[in-house]
Order: sequence, then C-alpha cells, then structure tokens
Amino acid sequence: MAAPGVFLSLALCALLAHQIQAKNEAPCQASKWNNGFRTFLKRHIRSGTPGSLDQNQWEAYIRNNGGCDRPTQSFIHPDELDRVKAVCSSQGGKVFKENLCISRQPFSFVTVRSEPGTCGIRSIREETKHLILACEVLENQCLPVHFEGNPQNLKPSNNARGCQDPQTTGRASSLKMTWLWLLCVLPIAIYGY
Repeated sequence: MAAPGVFLSLALCALLAHQIQAKNEAPCQASKWNNGFRTFLKRHIRSGTPGSLDQNQWEAYIRNNGGCDRPTQSFIHPDELDRVKAVCSSQGGKVFKENLCISRQPFSFVTVRSEPGTCGIRSIREETKHLILACEVLENQCLPVHFEGNPQNLKPSNNARGCQDPQTTGRASSLKMTWLWLLCVLPIAIYGY
C-alpha cells in the first residue's frame, strides 16, 4: 500500500523540479537550450532587414524570411551585435529580474506588429529603449537567448548589480532546488510512505 504513495510523491516532485528548471532564476547560468543564442540571432539580429519603415518592404521581408506566426517582432541592426552581447555582462547590463538583464544604455530597434498567420502588417515603429534580455551561458559565454518587451520603457536600477556579477550567478536555482527536494522528501520521512 505504501508504494503508490511513494510513487505519487516522487512523480509530483519530479514534475515540480522540471518546471523550476525550465527557466534560470538568475542571469548567466548554464542554458538548458543549446540553440538559444542562434534562435535569438535568427529572430532579432538579421541581415538584410529593410532600411526604412516602408510597410510593403517589411511585409515582403517577413513573408520571405519567416516570422508570419509571430505577432510582435523586434529587429536590431547587425552592427549592434557586440553591444547586444555586452548586455549580458557587468559592463553592458544590470540584473533586472530572474534571468533577465537590462541594458545600461538605450538601443534603437524596429518593432513590427502583424496579424498572426497572415503576414499583414499592423504597425512598424522605430523605438529607442533599454533592452531587456534573458542571458544564459552557452559554450562558456553568457549570451542573450530571449528579447523581452519593455512596454513601460523601464531603465536599469542604480542599485542593481552588474549582469554577470559573480554574486548573481549560480546560486538562486540551486537553493530553490534544495528546498524543493527537502519538501518532497519530508512527507516520505514523516509518514513513511
């Protein structure tokens, strides 16, 4: 009779652990997604993007290069690649929350909003804002893997630590996992099932 209770408890703990591990709790921790940086580049720092805000050019570009399924897309000029990567460092970014860093300096980029599935363009706007990026370690380098929107035009906090500050990396998720496993094992130890 005790076996089903143990199995259920362990299955629940495994499910919770998997959900917690899906996203890092701090920037610059090991990535769980090997293609994160390549996907980031493919979505946000593409060569050949239109040099104007012409709706027809952007519609053709998105239709020919993929992205009709994404209702909001932001494109940064390829010349900015080194600055974008620097957001995931202490020099270029500060910790925003969880695994997100916010750039110390604003960036200019183009945001295209379209009708999902149709490639029909609703709006094209050049924006200048601080970038909010998810930063994770791939091949021993902390790199951006996700572009987070910044609709409130937030800026970095003066009190925030640098993005790749040793105090911000590696601790949060391991501490959370320790408590999770303790909570999962405790009922088994107490009730003996």
